[in-house]
Amino acid sequence: MAELGNPQSTIAILQKYHFNFQKKFGQNFLIDPSVLERIVDAAQITEGDCVLEIGPGIGTMTQYLAERAREVVAVEIDRALIPILQDTLSAYKNVVIINADILKVDIGQLVKERNGGRPIKVVANLPYYITTPIIMSLLESRVPLKSITIMVQKEVAERMQVGPGTKEYGALSLAVQYYANPEIVANVPPNCFIPRPNVGSAVIRLTRYEEPPVQVNDERKMFALIRASFNQRRKTLANGLANAAGLGVTRERVTQVLEEMGLSATVRGETFTLEQFARLSDLL
Repeated sequence: MAELGNPQSTIAILQKYHFNFQKKFGQNFLIDPSVLERIVDAAQITEGDCVLEIGPGIGTMTQYLAERAREVVAVEIDRALIPILQDTLSAYKNVVIINADILKVDIGQLVKERNGGRPIKVVANLPYYITTPIIMSLLESRVPLKSITIMVQKEVAERMQVGPGTKEYGALSLAVQYYANPEIVANVPPNCFIPRPNVGSAVIRLTRYEEPPVQVNDERKMFALIRASFNQRRKTLANGLANAAGLGVTRERVTQVLEEMGLSATVRGETFTLEQFARLSDLL
């Protein structure tokens, strides 16, 4: 059983199968055992856990996860990687390989079948072009999740963690922080991957809240307001919301509500906390 996770083993497997990296899948394979250990440690995998791994690649991290978890369900979109995974993971009886697009998988059903509906842990080295849609679909779908521990582009990890008034703060920060507590656990330089990405990466753990930290009457409305207020960052909140298609609020109404909240009519969305967006949404 070739222990993957170092450059030699990875290159040997890629050559054995004449594997070509697919740009469209944003493939970058980890080749640093210490980073792999840190991810699995950060995910706090125990022997009772069912783990969903998104984008296992050639199975490098899957091996580490399978050593610690009760079961690993690995979802890989690239059909060319399936025979490789069947080879590199053949020694592990607790790994299920699924060839599918994670955005089209019914994760709720998967959790029912593989873990009796109890919360699972998600671990992934995510393709950078599709990080946000995957994270949002996991969080919004309300599937039973304990945590999501993922490798993402460094600036995306920072965006998930920052607070109001910073340049990186935006709709993604608020959405992630509504559903989970984000914590960056490691920074990972480009030389830890084959092929080397052009950007630095970070491992971030999102621990799912049992209950959101703020109460709001209509979640969808609040997120529509949040998106609209960051679509035009340079504008005041009142102008940004009044200009947004589909919200159906006037500048006067927003100004009136801001006054009720004890705020100036010239505030910008980027200074608003999650609590303030929830209150704004309820008042509107």
